[in-house]
This record gives sequence, structure tokens and C-alpha cells, in this order.
Amino acid sequence: MFDRLEDLLIRLEEIMGELSEPTVANNQDRFRALMKEQSELTPIVEAYKEYKQRNQDVEDSVSLLESESDEEMREMIKEELNDAKKRIEELENELKILLLPKDPNDDKNVVIEIRAGAGGDEAALFAAEVYRMYVHYAENRRWKVEVVECEEIGIGGMKSVSFMINGQGAYSVMKYESGVHRVQRVPETESGGRIHTSTITVAVMPEAEDVDVEINDLDIRIDVCRASGAGGQCVNTTDSAVRLTHMPTGIVIYSQTEKSQIQNKAKAFALLRTKLYDLELQKKQDAEAELRRSQVGTGDRSEKIRTYNFPQGRVTDHRINLTLYKLDKIMNGDIQEIIDSLIAADQAAKLAKMNEN
Repeated sequence: MFDRLEDLLIRLEEIMGELSEPTVANNQDRFRALMKEQSELTPIVEAYKEYKQRNQDVEDSVSLLESESDEEMREMIKEELNDAKKRIEELENELKILLLPKDPNDDKNVVIEIRAGAGGDEAALFAAEVYRMYVHYAENRRWKVEVVECEEIGIGGMKSVSFMINGQGAYSVMKYESGVHRVQRVPETESGGRIHTSTITVAVMPEAEDVDVEINDLDIRIDVCRASGAGGQCVNTTDSAVRLTHMPTGIVIYSQTEKSQIQNKAKAFALLRTKLYDLELQKKQDAEAELRRSQVGTGDRSEKIRTYNFPQGRVTDHRINLTLYKLDKIMNGDIQEIIDSLIAADQAAKLAKMNEN
């Protein structure tokens, strides 16, 4: 591990030298690539430099203890020595986490697809609430949200909604939301007061770029039609809705949220690229089944990951046995504690797997 850290330290110094050269600033692609590599290496190198400094502090304290006779000074030196040793242990763990293989999609924007499952209108109502939960969370992080396609029902619910979140590292955070979300409550449509259980599915996909997926024009059928739906937050009544059908896979994308046919077509193609890229990712994950099992909830979308119990005001994430009694705040977008816990559990699982090898 330390040989690799020394190599990374040298590499960061090389990058800093390159970035100071005028010729690099004139080459925007090269400049962006170096800046990205610099941002990835800086936290690792800074932690490693502190680790080396703390080890030097230990050596200095041990030398001082050997030569110091004053008891009060010896106690101070011992305290500094213990602090340095404790910090070294913390830094070793931090460095192991920083050196874990990084998901190449972590820095990407995401497309999230929410679909109502079991529970009829109640599931559609909950799908709309979870959509708003993610929108509030994204807004709190100053990320941009764009609806791509949406099928609403008349009472304010959504049978399905697909939307993009544009923000630095969005996929690294949101990928843990994929799976089945279950709600337990007395529905607004239920007069008898009985608690019902409904479900929705959430799929989180890294946004695909042009270089990630090649789409053959001959594989696409494009239909232009009038926008339709219940109106509201997703639908503008226009004559510019676009439906794309990818014939090899049967994927159908319907985009009607923009007033311009060109904009709807661009959104539809962006979502199609993302879905095709996601299919390839799923195939790759299936081939790496062992790795997928070692990760915390970033794989199987049929997995029941979370329960929202309204009568008890609690949210339980079943993957890490985390229960929080602040359902109102969570439904208002306060999901950071859940995400942080999932990231920590995922890192711990990967570290354990790495130690086994």
C-alpha cells in the first residue's frame, strides 16, 4: 500500500508541474483530464503526508522520552505520543478507504426512474412523494433536476416518472437508492382506517454520454405526437411530444415535458442512451456476481431496501438495519444520514473483501 502511495505522491507532483506549463492550458481536453486527476489524488496525498508527519511525531516523541528526566515534561510527551499513535490508526483506515477501487461512474449525473408497484392509486401517490423527496434533496445540494417523462394520475400521484439530476458526484450518492421502497400507512383513499402496504421501484442509472453508447439510426423509430396527460407539474399541452422506439431492445421513450420538439427529442435520446448503457452495466454486474454481492444495495432492483412506516413515524433501511424516527424530515428530503450510513457500510464491506484477498 505504501509503495502505491509514494507513486501517487510523485504523480501529483508531476501533474502540478504539467498544469503550470502554458502549452497545457491551451489544450482544453488535456487540461480538464489533469484537473480531474489532480482532484482525485489530492485528498489521498494529503492524508498520506499527514500520516508520514504523524509517524515522524512518534519518532520524535520516543527520542525525547529517552532524554527527558522531568516527570511533568515526560507526561506531556507521552500524551502527544498517544495522540499521534491514535491519529496514525485513523489515517491508515482513511487511506485504505481512499485507495478502494473507484466506480468509474461515480462522478456522473444520474437518471432516476420511479414506478408505482403493488397498491394501485396509493402506490402512485407514494411514488409522487418519493419523487418530491429526491427533488428536495437535490435542491438542498444545489443540483439541477429535469423531468424527462412522467405519467400522472388525477389525484396527484404518478404511475411513473423519469428525471435527471445534474450535479457533481450525483451517482456516487444516489446509486444506493435503487430497489423496492415499501410504504405502510392508512391511505387517503381508504375510509375504513386500515393500514395498507404498497410498493414502488426506484432505478438509479448513471447518465450515458455520446462516447458511452453508440446508437444506430436504423434501430430507432421516431414518432411525433400531441402531448397528453393530466397536466400538473410534468406536462405541458403541446404538439411536440416525441416517442422513440429502440427496436432491438423494445425500449420506448416518451418525452413531452418541453414546449419544443427539438428539446423533447434531445431529452428522449439522452434517456435512451442512459437506459442502453444501464443494460450493459447490468450485464457486467451479473458477470461479476461475487463483487455485486459484496456491495451494499447497488445491484438488484427487485430487492426490498426500505420501509416507510407512517403510523410509527419511522424509516427502516433493511440492508444495514438502520431505523430512524424522523419520517417527516426524510420525506422532505433529509436523507443524508441514510446515505452516509450506506456509504460507510459499503466501504466496510469492500475493505473486508479486500482484506480477505
